[in-house]
Amino acid sequence: MAAVPGPLSPAEAEALVRALQGSELRDIGGQGWLRQHEYVEKLNMHGILSASAGQEQLLTELLVSHAKIPVLIGELISVEIWKHKVFPVLCRLQDFKPRSTFPIYVVLHHEASIINLLETVFFHKVRGSAFPAGKPLGWNAAGTELCEPLVAVQEICESAEDSILDLIDYCHRKLTLLAARSTAAPAATSAGLPAEPLASPSSMQELQKQAEVMEFEISLKALSVLRFITDHLDSLPLSALTRMLNTHNLPCLLVELVEHCPWSCWEAGKLKKFENGTWHVVPPEEQGKMTKLDGQVWLALLNLLLSPECQRKYRCDGFNKSQLLKLRAFLTDVLIDQLPNLVEMQRFLSYLAVTDPAPPKKDLILEQVPVIWDHILKKNSGKWEAIAKHQVKHAFSPTDEELKLQARRWAQTYSLDILEALAPDKPRCRVCGAEAAKRCSRCRNEWYCSRACQVQHWQKHKPACDLMAKVPSVDDL
Repeated sequence: MAAVPGPLSPAEAEALVRALQGSELRDIGGQGWLRQHEYVEKLNMHGILSASAGQEQLLTELLVSHAKIPVLIGELISVEIWKHKVFPVLCRLQDFKPRSTFPIYVVLHHEASIINLLETVFFHKVRGSAFPAGKPLGWNAAGTELCEPLVAVQEICESAEDSILDLIDYCHRKLTLLAARSTAAPAATSAGLPAEPLASPSSMQELQKQAEVMEFEISLKALSVLRFITDHLDSLPLSALTRMLNTHNLPCLLVELVEHCPWSCWEAGKLKKFENGTWHVVPPEEQGKMTKLDGQVWLALLNLLLSPECQRKYRCDGFNKSQLLKLRAFLTDVLIDQLPNLVEMQRFLSYLAVTDPAPPKKDLILEQVPVIWDHILKKNSGKWEAIAKHQVKHAFSPTDEELKLQARRWAQTYSLDILEALAPDKPRCRVCGAEAAKRCSRCRNEWYCSRACQVQHWQKHKPACDLMAKVPSVDDL
């Protein structure tokens, strides 16, 4: 395998950050918008490679200094609205038979790219930063890392300015979707989808399934981002805390996630948990182990319930109190051993059980409200079908030559060597799930543990393989 390309140089990263700009919802999928998507993807991969290599995270500093955090939040919400308002119209159009659904998939994936980039910059750790001898919040008793300590989130929250309210609302919408999920069966994952969609000209139904998969994974990223925001409540606008506590009642929503845990389920008598983009069977001896997602929920609850300012503002009425007290059943010795800070939560709940907190004092303030979501909806209200038809004509019905040109750009952006370096686990066989050492020699996209598995999967894999094999390699460009 060729050497894996490293992160961008500081000059390259700064040029990409400077080039980031907002776009109109009508222009989504167009050539200018696709360039913006490429910038986000390259910065996304750069941030992850830098973090995994233990390098100083220059990206956060660049996004803050060039005031691009509000731009990213605006684009995130714009694509979210597109997905809810325009994408369903595209799926209903009877005469829309695209040659390839990949251009639409790129738009759907854009939301995942931005929330992942935001998670990466919130996940920031400055080189040389020191922590006190006592383990910081986010570490368990054995020293196993649950989530990176944060030292620059305050700057990010301040840089977001009023758009942090829009990001909080976005996270609330995603957490509500998580809480509403049925836990009867595990959700599909991107790794478990068929390989045919990109090759099937009329696979809009398959694209809807992929959108469902991405929605679940995006919601989990939003959970991480929200937890990082709660780490720095003091740096948020005045209205942000009231919005989190009373408008959205995030403490009770987080209790729902603890209670129903959508990233965990029982199937055929086996416990499965969702981690690193896929569902894993958990051995009996590890079933009490806290996952990173569990840790994010508990840390967010600690931040929102134990802060004196939060306790002063939160309306702890009869319903809220009864919901919070449900947490006591989950605060076992095994859990507290993994996250010792939960002892404080246990004490707080014991006190809450025997007292009736005074109602919060009503402060006479002018409350800020998020504006991005409402602005985009008002600007495009009643135009969703027209926007969909415009995008069918100008973005999602490329000619063969345009598809080839775009394929070259995608081949440059989505380098297989970089994607493999970002993968959290070793490759798995597409057929049986065993650890794989070989992959398809034509498209180099699917992995197999043996020749037998490759032959078994060939009829399903062939259409996608034929398409991918036509894409020139970066070296040929």
